[in-house]
Amino acid sequence: MEKALPPIPAKRYFTIGEVGDLCGVKPHVLRYWEQEFTQLRPMKRRGNRRYYQHHEVLMIRRIRDLLYDQGFTISGARNKMQEILQTERDKKRNGELLLEGVEVIEISDSELDDVEDSQPDTSSDSVSDRLLLVRRELFEIRDLLSLAH
Repeated sequence: MEKALPPIPAKRYFTIGEVGDLCGVKPHVLRYWEQEFTQLRPMKRRGNRRYYQHHEVLMIRRIRDLLYDQGFTISGARNKMQEILQTERDKKRNGELLLEGVEVIEISDSELDDVEDSQPDTSSDSVSDRLLLVRRELFEIRDLLSLAH
């Protein structure tokens, strides 16, 4: 039975050791994958220390899945990653959302403005409070995605 990977904490940078723990691979494997997958480029600081961003942790998990779970070779996984990233770029260019399995709640701009202007009601779990939280999360996601490019 496969062990589930831990959730990725909400922080900007991760050390190679943290990424190894989050993705279930050893640091030397991550360094090797950097050579094999050109899309994987962690920031290097003093002493050549690697710092990975959230999108890179997700990419490593995807690479791990291709290699370990789906049985791809390094070459096959490299090609599949290029294909996946091109598909995502095309979807982004066409304005498509990449939200598989997410329920879409439609709300007008005026309703959203009303939600922003209102103070969250801490005594109840109202729809407007949840929408405000979702909106904040979406802005955080947008910021993370903009860092990726």
